[in-house]
Amino acid sequence: MNRTILLRISAMVAAALAPLAAGAQVNPDAGKTSEASQGPYKYEAYVGAAYSRIRQVPVSFSGLLGGKASLTRDWGKYFMLTASADYYRVGTGHSRLPNPGDPSVYTFLVGPGIHANLYENLSGQVFAELGGEHTGGESMSPNTSFAGGIGGGLAYNLTRNFAVQLTGDRVAASFPLPNNDAGGQAGSTHRTWNVRGTMGLVYRF
Repeated sequence: MNRTILLRISAMVAAALAPLAAGAQVNPDAGKTSEASQGPYKYEAYVGAAYSRIRQVPVSFSGLLGGKASLTRDWGKYFMLTASADYYRVGTGHSRLPNPGDPSVYTFLVGPGIHANLYENLSGQVFAELGGEHTGGESMSPNTSFAGGIGGGLAYNLTRNFAVQLTGDRVAASFPLPNNDAGGQAGSTHRTWNVRGTMGLVYRF
């Protein structure tokens, strides 16, 4: 009799614990997520060294060194939107001029672009950009202008998160040129195109 009661109790306990045991089973592959199943990252942060020709100050430096930072939002496999800020201050080139000046330039630009994988770890991009540009240290009036341009670049993936990137663009703006008062044109603005290049590190997240 006691043996029968014990068997029945054991059967009831086993039946009660069965769902818990099944739920506690671990799929050995559940914690293993391949890189492909993780999907692409949506954002890219970039920071790098930069160089710009400075056409709006012809009596000063021919080029300026500086830096660039940007944030890119990727949509799907090919499309992106980038916001960037550039700052240039350290002069190069015409330091032998009697009045090299002390120019600085910074820009804030936003624009769409297209990116794609080219070969293995190498990818490329082309983009357009619109925003504003400021020229300081030269007593320009106005010293801020609407700006825009086009550019492109290449990136080489070091790891899944990091890449080295090289980009270049050509940005147009309108500023009054120094000593442009000949012919009664004092203060008139002239469109200039500055060629710029940057190289730095990309972090994807």
